[in-house]
Amino acid sequence: MKQLLFTITTVLTVYFFNSCEPLAPVDEAYVLEFSTDTLRFDTVFTSAGSVTQTLKLFNRSPRTVRLTSIALGGGATSSFRLNTNGTPGSSTGPIDIPGKDSIYLFVSVNINPTSSASPFLIADSIRVQHGQITRYAQLRAYGQNAVYLRGQRIRTNTTWTSALPYVIENGLLVEENATLTLQPGTRVYVNAASPLFIDGTLIAEGTKTDSITFQGDRLDKDYRALPGSWPGIYFRNASSNNRLRFVYLRHAYQGIVAGKNSGNAPKLTIDQCVIENCFETGIAATGSSIRMNNTLVSNCGINILFTAGGQYELNHCTIASFSSLYLPHKKPVLYLANWDSTTQLNSYPLQALIRNTICWGDEGAVDDEIVLSRRGSASWSTAITHSLYRAKNTLTNATLTLNLLNQPPLFDSIDTRIPIYDFRITKGRSPAINKGTPSGLTLDLDNRPRDGQPDIGCFEKQ
Repeated sequence: MKQLLFTITTVLTVYFFNSCEPLAPVDEAYVLEFSTDTLRFDTVFTSAGSVTQTLKLFNRSPRTVRLTSIALGGGATSSFRLNTNGTPGSSTGPIDIPGKDSIYLFVSVNINPTSSASPFLIADSIRVQHGQITRYAQLRAYGQNAVYLRGQRIRTNTTWTSALPYVIENGLLVEENATLTLQPGTRVYVNAASPLFIDGTLIAEGTKTDSITFQGDRLDKDYRALPGSWPGIYFRNASSNNRLRFVYLRHAYQGIVAGKNSGNAPKLTIDQCVIENCFETGIAATGSSIRMNNTLVSNCGINILFTAGGQYELNHCTIASFSSLYLPHKKPVLYLANWDSTTQLNSYPLQALIRNTICWGDEGAVDDEIVLSRRGSASWSTAITHSLYRAKNTLTNATLTLNLLNQPPLFDSIDTRIPIYDFRITKGRSPAINKGTPSGLTLDLDNRPRDGQPDIGCFEKQ
């Protein structure tokens, strides 16, 4: 019996010592490796909450490594915050990393306002202590001061300047009879739950060198190009005399929504603007009045959707969609209808002129890039002239004059993998070159001159 107990004890002892993995000695510190030597944060608005990124610390050794500490160089006063494998704190340890394993370091940043109008650098480091050996990962973030508007109601004429960007939270309303004017260079960043409602008037007129920007307020790389990152601009029924010029509007759910027209002048005039990567629609209008010149609308769920009649004029525009990671091209780039339907079908007068305009998309799911839907007996007047578009079926309900049908426009560079979308036509012999008709527009979207035989689309070959 004693011999049996001795044998069992010996076996268990051998098993115990063989199964316990020894800690790596100090001279094996080289086995520690960060997933990146510098963790970089894109521009973070001051006072706008934190942005979190992830860093991994690998143990390349087959044996467990014991770390004395993991700490922020700036300690508790740092603008950065550290969470080590679920444990928050500016410093933690000791901590073991099993062989051939890793731990997560979650890093967030909150940046306090300063007096600087330009982006400013915030820096710190993560220090990993392993015995007598120290390893560092650098932290870099750019802070940006801003004007914060939360649930703002604009009741009187107001001007925004380019001095600081504007960050909109909890929505914004321009009330009836009030005008909001944006000076050249104004930058507007909008929270995900913050629609911009215009009951009065919006005047946003930039220049080629000082354009005006509308986009979401998340600038970190996983969000900054995400379609649907903010709701969009809604020009409601009472709104009138709105003007956009050299405006870049990106990544909205619905870029621009225009309600019924409320006067004789166009409800909205859009000149030399870019509207892109909007989840549902680039421009949607219901019985409205819109005039567009030299404007690019690209890569939206539906680029342009006009319903319930109205008055529309598109001159030297490029309306194009190519499938991307987030938005497959499945719907026509331009849809016009003179009707809507609630409990019954309603028909309204429609007047539309599409001139010198490209309507194109990558080949695949969409046969006809222009759809004209006419129902009921309301008056209908639609003309498409000197334009280039893709269509499998013959367009009806329109007067067609000297158009280019199913001829690829040969855009300069389209690569959906990178992605690159350059809708100019300067590199090759595009069929759109010199095929437009003079219409009084002497400059293109790049603010370069058009000649006596203008090109179709928003860009003129130089």
